[in-house]
Amino acid sequence: MDILWGLLTLPYAPVRGLTSIVKVIAREAESQQYNPVNIRRELEELDRAAAAGDITPEERDRGQQRVLDRLNPSAGRTASREAGGSQPSARRRAVRRRSDQQRGAREKR
Repeated sequence: MDILWGLLTLPYAPVRGLTSIVKVIAREAESQQYNPVNIRRELEELDRAAAAGDITPEERDRGQQRVLDRLNPSAGRTASREAGGSQPSARRRAVRRRSDQQRGAREKR
């Protein structure tokens, strides 16, 4: 029966292969998006650009908020509404969250 099923579904093999490749790419993209190293690098790039005068402080704050919202979308929107866009408290929460995650990873080892 397995041989017959394999023969009947042979024309769909490229679709199954493509589906598995797309899943792997999506998983890797998601892991890169939430990687603490990449998030820290993005925040540092925003700070450097603001210090160099390439972007305004408001643009830096919006960029930081986008990065932090990516970490926790629901909390990021709530924090920006409650704090009136005050970035330092949201940034402190993100740093604390990253350190908690790193501490948890160390404890698992």
